[in-house]
Amino acid sequence: MDQRQKSEHTRQSIINESFKLFYENGFRTTSVDKIMKATQLTKGAFYHHFKNKEELGLAVISQKLQKRVYESMIAPLYGPGSPMEILNTVFIGRLKTFTVYEKQHGCPTNNFINEIGDQELAYQNALKRIVEEWKSALVYVLERGKTEGAIKESICSKSVAVYLISAFEGIRGLRKIYDNDLILDEYIAGLSLYIDQIKA
Repeated sequence: MDQRQKSEHTRQSIINESFKLFYENGFRTTSVDKIMKATQLTKGAFYHHFKNKEELGLAVISQKLQKRVYESMIAPLYGPGSPMEILNTVFIGRLKTFTVYEKQHGCPTNNFINEIGDQELAYQNALKRIVEEWKSALVYVLERGKTEGAIKESICSKSVAVYLISAFEGIRGLRKIYDNDLILDEYIAGLSLYIDQIKA
């Protein structure tokens, strides 16, 4: 491994460990010292790669959060198949795959939004890009559903997209305060009814 590869490996280690610590403990309460202790790296290594914790936070958002949301919630919306089946798979099927750990800690992106979304414009813009990309993908699949006669022409695709995102993120947050899946099951039942109502 050459020096450039080692440097990139160190940078990714910091980002990966920071993501985990931010997810479990929150962004504000996770210090650079805690990150360095977890990575077993020096502060010099940190400041070689990042100007400050804000820059690290932006890297975590763009390289970890955006990738996670894209792979699990956005890319499938552009895939083949019935728009109704895609919506059920992306929103209901996805909820059923979460581990106990993920249920206890909620959505990493939503946690960031709630904790630091109002803090600085740079964070707002980075997090907003994720939401807007997700919204655009939803509008795409909903409009495709209308064209194919699978979804009601009367619905406003942008409004439905915002509702689906908000409801999904909301239940991820609510589930954190419960020690069982009852509220999640109730949400899934309600979401199934809603998705059925937009069917043509």
